[in-house]
Amino acid sequence: MASTEAPPPWASANQSSSVPAEETHVVAPGGGPSSDPNEFLDRPYSTLDEPVMETIMRDARSVASKLKVVLLPLDRNTHFGYSTVSTEDVQPGENQRQVIDRLREWDLWGPLIVCLSLSVILSVRAPGNQASAVFAAVFVAIWIGSAVVTINAQMLGGTISFFQSVCVLGYCVFPLMLSALAILLLKFTYVGVLWVDMIWVSVGFVWATRASSVFIGQFVRSERRFLAVYPVFFFYTFLGWLILLF
Repeated sequence: MASTEAPPPWASANQSSSVPAEETHVVAPGGGPSSDPNEFLDRPYSTLDEPVMETIMRDARSVASKLKVVLLPLDRNTHFGYSTVSTEDVQPGENQRQVIDRLREWDLWGPLIVCLSLSVILSVRAPGNQASAVFAAVFVAIWIGSAVVTINAQMLGGTISFFQSVCVLGYCVFPLMLSALAILLLKFTYVGVLWVDMIWVSVGFVWATRASSVFIGQFVRSERRFLAVYPVFFFYTFLGWLILLF
């Protein structure tokens, strides 16, 4: 038999009136509530959520911007752009500050592309039976040379990180890569002679050494700066010799 007892007062109460509505608010990046409900649309999102093509284009633009910085003209307000190679504490010029700021954000995609490009160019110019050996020699020389220069700077008390220095030295090979490409394209023309090749390599050497020395010199004490920078000259001199050799 069904019960005819009236339900208790608390059971017949309106549930919505007893339970307060949940308030919705937007949390600001600083941790507190935000008055703008659309503010979350302006927040940076994770790169894991972005399309693959957008990631590739973003990395390509980053590489292109660093290559452009390496090719900046020399700073005319200093001694041929080598103010940070001096043992005196000289403030770098505007162009040098741009080089330092851009190359501070390291990556290894750009150096890998430059290294592969130079290796391919020199292997194309080499005799057919030596192409693979030349490719391997250039590839290994760039990475081992960058590591040696970096370790030398760190042993002298430099505050630059290992991968940051390798990134800078790799990007600064780009002018020498352009010199090798120019020599390859002009090989079978009337300007494809040794003394013209030496001019191309000299220009690339000066450009590469200038950009890398400006950056690495900022992280070493002034009295040890020359000891940290002079291996850079030998490194790019060796690469220039390989370009002229093949």
